[in-house]
Amino acid sequence: MIEELSIRDLGVIGDARLPLGPGFTAVTGETGAGKTMVVTALALLLGERADAGAIRAGSVQAGVEGRWLVPETGAVAERVREAGGEVDPVGDGRAELILARTVSSEGRSRGIVGGRSTPVGVLAELGERLVVVHGQSDQLRLRSAAAQREALDASAGAEHASTLHDYADAYRDWRALASELEVLALDRETRAREAEQLRLDLDEYAELAPQPGEEDELAARAERLGNLEDLRASAALAQEAISAQSGDDHPDAVALVEEARRALARVVDHDPGLAPARDGLDAVAFQLAEVSAELSRYLGGLDVDGARELEGVQERRSALAAFSRKHGAPVDELVARFEQAGLRLVELDGDDDRIRALEHEVQRARVRVDELADRVGAGRRAAAEALASAVTAELAALAMPDARLVVEVEAAELGPTGRDRVAFLLTPHTGAEPRPLARGASGGELSRVMLALEVVLAAGGETPTFVFDEVDAGVGGAAAIEIGRRLARLAESAQVIVVTHLAQVAAFAGNHLVVEKDRDGRVTASSVRRVDADARAAEMARLLSGLADSESGLAHARELLELAQPAR
Repeated sequence: MIEELSIRDLGVIGDARLPLGPGFTAVTGETGAGKTMVVTALALLLGERADAGAIRAGSVQAGVEGRWLVPETGAVAERVREAGGEVDPVGDGRAELILARTVSSEGRSRGIVGGRSTPVGVLAELGERLVVVHGQSDQLRLRSAAAQREALDASAGAEHASTLHDYADAYRDWRALASELEVLALDRETRAREAEQLRLDLDEYAELAPQPGEEDELAARAERLGNLEDLRASAALAQEAISAQSGDDHPDAVALVEEARRALARVVDHDPGLAPARDGLDAVAFQLAEVSAELSRYLGGLDVDGARELEGVQERRSALAAFSRKHGAPVDELVARFEQAGLRLVELDGDDDRIRALEHEVQRARVRVDELADRVGAGRRAAAEALASAVTAELAALAMPDARLVVEVEAAELGPTGRDRVAFLLTPHTGAEPRPLARGASGGELSRVMLALEVVLAAGGETPTFVFDEVDAGVGGAAAIEIGRRLARLAESAQVIVVTHLAQVAAFAGNHLVVEKDRDGRVTASSVRRVDADARAAEMARLLSGLADSESGLAHARELLELAQPAR
């Protein structure tokens, strides 16, 4: 239940506080005073999309705050705590919850739940549990088949809701399986061609058997083999310079170092300072011997027939290059790709098995969907009669004594919500043929049908607050009085807030708020005040005649208030 609503800089409202509380609250005021801003403010608190254009002229930010009384434990309090907010216990198992929303002129929006900043989506989640808002757009929506089906489902009870949930899951699973089967079946020929080509490619790959890094290795070998004679000559010359193999008298490095080493060895005992030089020559002699041996091994390992080997290397490089060009990627990348290609071939070859398995799965899923669709349809047909009877009774209480609602449930194609086509038909008076709401109901009749539906659905629901924005549109006279009386009865079990322009409806409210406007320079600001006694009679007279001080209007207003007294 909403205890209080505060609005700042929204539309024409500068700063207003609406004391609400339990029972039936009527909100009235002159055209343009800002009555609809009350509904807009509630919509913002309940997570509706923010419109920067609704901010009061000259202001940079609009703000709305609502103070609710909610159960201290339960779904609402639990969701608030999950969002990081708090509810403040006030006794009797109830707690106070503060919801707030700000909207800047740049379009930025901020939600606050229980003192903690939260995403606007949290406000929307809480709003679904706290308030049902009905405006003229909802009356128009009632003409749609989807809205009529939803209303019927809402009246069918918890067991039907559970069956409908199971059906939705089963239908979604069935469609997913059927879609997969359809894709496989349609692409079977394409996938078969892919598998055949993949086999050819894998055979080619297996025959070529490329290795990671092979291209770089072959390039290095080709470079070596292409310069074999230069390598041989240079290595032989180096070895000859280090350790002559020709037997001539030309001194080599080994001989020269050995001569120097012996010269120092003869005199090192006379001066120890030569010892490091002598040791260095020993090391050089050893290293020269190692290098000479390495060059001998290198020359001995040079290919005897390098030209033939080079030809083979070049042929291999050419084959790898052709393979790379054909498949449009470097060889190393192709190696990685073809390592995985076998798995893809297994998948493609398994299509026939998968198709057969899917056919069985789709068949089983369809049987389950049909079974649940039958149960959903049975639940709707059972609920249709009860809903039609209950709404017809409510219409009688809303000054439509001869009206009758007919709820038809007909078989249709399977869909996400079942295989039923639901239609609401209205017989406005005795002898008339039932006509669809979408074509045969006037605005006033739609208003009363919607209110009757809400009353019936509220009896089995848990929504604590109902907000109606001009539910009496297109209605007047005795029908308006009956709407006011029925709203008062609904307020016995729930909080009811009604924005109205009819005195016949407002008379039945236990709490009457008037939205007023004043001229303040260039900006029109509105405020809200609670009226009773003479002030309320004056407002009722204004609603009736347009004149707050009309004697006849005041007399009529007091008569209405006396008429409504037993309902308040």
